[in-house]
Amino acid sequence: MKIVITDAQTVLDDLVNADELYKLGEVEQYGLLKYEDAAEKIADADIVVCNKTLLDSHSLRLAKNLKYIGLFATGYNNVDIDYCRKKGITVCNAGSYSTNAVAQHTFALILEHFNNTSNYDSFVHDGHWKRSKTFSPFVYPMYELAGKTMGIVGLGSIGQAVSKIALAFNMRVLAFNRSERRVEGVECVELDELLAASDIVTVHCPLNSDSENMFDKTAFGKMKQGALFVNTARGAVMNEQDLYEALQSGWLGGAAIDTLRVEPMEESCILSEAKNCIMTPHIAWAPVETRRRLMKIVTDNIRCFLNGSPTNRIV
Repeated sequence: MKIVITDAQTVLDDLVNADELYKLGEVEQYGLLKYEDAAEKIADADIVVCNKTLLDSHSLRLAKNLKYIGLFATGYNNVDIDYCRKKGITVCNAGSYSTNAVAQHTFALILEHFNNTSNYDSFVHDGHWKRSKTFSPFVYPMYELAGKTMGIVGLGSIGQAVSKIALAFNMRVLAFNRSERRVEGVECVELDELLAASDIVTVHCPLNSDSENMFDKTAFGKMKQGALFVNTARGAVMNEQDLYEALQSGWLGGAAIDTLRVEPMEESCILSEAKNCIMTPHIAWAPVETRRRLMKIVTDNIRCFLNGSPTNRIV
């Protein structure tokens, strides 16, 4: 059984390895295959494991022995599902591996916005505290989360984890979800009501035709003036130009972003110049424990497939 990993460096490093996969067959590992090289490199594979590699009818055309595609991800929009269905290729993803990690990072971003931790750290390390006239120099404003309203768009496993943390901070929690969900302590409302009432709007919905560009000029205009917009979901759920304008105008008090439409960030990305915009490079999902958990899920998925009982199956 030949297993090809097409973009290992998106998951593996010195702290997270693929040792268990090597017990299942002959493994060929590539750091980051280019799209134009993928077809040749996976031509003799029985199993392909990938994260973001585009696997479509062109890159899969030579893989006549391919029986299974395993994803280092929950999302599978990089795989041509219709093609795989026609060719009898099983596709399995890794669901719910990063729930706690993304919820944690969401609040790391929120707390950075309201506590100015990195700014105060720089203030101290630059020697300004040594020269301060008071023991607590009020250089950057800080605000409590208690009493503020959190609006969660997408009440799946991550959204629910975020709601628990918000409730622990004594926040009011509103949520909008396409299908009805009942979560203790959470008020489910329509999107417009959530936007108008929330001090923080955080996005945790999947990217699809309904959510693409959901947060545009109109949506930002409906948000409370001075509110914080947080996106740890997918970059394409927001219009980057419209977010930039909402920040520059001062209508929004800030944004905290972990994902962009094009990644890595383009040189021309407008948000790199935006005011009050905290940005991290799509790392919310990537703590060491989370990636180890992901590797276990991916390996277990393959074991189950080889035993005739595939789990986490997409097709």
